[in-house]
Amino acid sequence: MENRKGTGIHIARRPAQIFPVFYFPFSILLLTAGCGAPGDPVPPSPPVPVAIKDLAAHQAGDGVQLSFTLPANSISGEKLPAPPAVEILRGALKSDGSADSKSFRVVYTIPGALVEGYRADGRVRFIDPIAPEETKSHPGGAVTYVVRTRASQKRASADSNAVSLRLFPVPAPITSVEAHVTESAVELTWPVPARTAAGEPVPAITSYRIYRSEIHPSDPSSPPQDLPQGKSESHAAPLASSETNSYRDTSIVFDHTYVYIVRSVIPVADDELESSDSQPVTVTPRDTFPPAAPQGLVAALLPGPAPVTVLVELSWSINLETDLAGYRVYRSEQEGGRGQQLLTPDLLPTPAVRDTSVVPGHRYWYTVTAVDRAGNESAPGAPVVVDVTQPSP
Repeated sequence: MENRKGTGIHIARRPAQIFPVFYFPFSILLLTAGCGAPGDPVPPSPPVPVAIKDLAAHQAGDGVQLSFTLPANSISGEKLPAPPAVEILRGALKSDGSADSKSFRVVYTIPGALVEGYRADGRVRFIDPIAPEETKSHPGGAVTYVVRTRASQKRASADSNAVSLRLFPVPAPITSVEAHVTESAVELTWPVPARTAAGEPVPAITSYRIYRSEIHPSDPSSPPQDLPQGKSESHAAPLASSETNSYRDTSIVFDHTYVYIVRSVIPVADDELESSDSQPVTVTPRDTFPPAAPQGLVAALLPGPAPVTVLVELSWSINLETDLAGYRVYRSEQEGGRGQQLLTPDLLPTPAVRDTSVVPGHRYWYTVTAVDRAGNESAPGAPVVVDVTQPSP
């Protein structure tokens, strides 16, 4: 090609270029694919639990016990794959008595993996401890709570309903509970609290409430030694109320293990408030109590089953113990001792027996003991002496 002044531009023509026959269809395919192909995979949105609607609260010693039903579904109606974490928020009230939304702060978080440990009777129960000095400074002061749950870090549920309550000083926890095991009961005693946890004189204590739980060796839900924050004594059920600082638990079963806690009760504003839990006491009552010694032993010399033989028939009053297993009858040829010779190797289920091994011309002393199902043997009852004479032909 050449461009000169005064001359036109001459363009050299090249032969037409031949494209492969598949070019046009393939271009259409590319265009089509580019218009309809999806982008990178988008992960599903994390589930958001529905809001809690039944939050309730009451003062529990130097703290507030919250209870609510844990949500099982998301706001889209799907079942949550695992229990969500729980966030506890505490706030203050405005002058008009409504909750101050700007004052709420998270005071504790229960991880989702641990929330099952706070369930009882189908509800989550958590105790938020309040410093006794704070209650002392503002007796009757109000607090308010909301809770929310979180199935992921990205988004939490909406806040629950708000609950408010006033807090008052209560007696300090009972420092120790003494337990004494008797044959028919576990006897509990404890000191009377004289101060609140903040050191003030305690209000008048009207009564005490006793709670009991039972430990099963193979039960993983048995009360632990160290409870996590906000968790009360596991499975502690109300047992009784006492107007004095003592109580006899007559509903025990030997060889079962029980945990007792005691709370003081005071009247406040037409209501009753309990102190925090006492130090727990664990008791495993053992049956080390033998039955009463059998009474009324009598003996009779009777003809034996064969000619010119005799036997001694013994009988005594029946024991009234409910755990009685049977009786042992001892025979001795010396006065003043129980003797070591048993008439039968097995326990006698009834208060009577016949001794067919006596020898004429001998004197025998008989004594009887009672044995319970725990193997405790009573002291021997009063002995009876028998002179075995030669029977008449």
